[in-house]
Amino acid sequence: MKTELHDYDLAETLTTPEAIEVFMAEAFETGDAGYIAHAFGVVTRAKGMTAIAEQTGLSREQLYRSFSDRGNPTLKTLLAVCSALGVTLNIGKSAQA
Repeated sequence: MKTELHDYDLAETLTTPEAIEVFMAEAFETGDAGYIAHAFGVVTRAKGMTAIAEQTGLSREQLYRSFSDRGNPTLKTLLAVCSALGVTLNIGKSAQA
């Protein structure tokens, strides 16, 4: 018997601000810069890459490249995307401090 596999796109499940908040918080908890950038890309796709590109003044290609597996978004790009997504980055004490 063959098993049929389907593509799964996490971006399709991020339909509420609460879901996005939990997803991003978990990404930041990993401390993995590559995974955090990937998470930003997932959320950006969930909100619509074209819409975010228009709001930030960045091209879709630049956003895809920045948030790809090998991407390394600049702080300027992250701040622009955060603004377009309506999210903020907060600084708090580390649990290790």
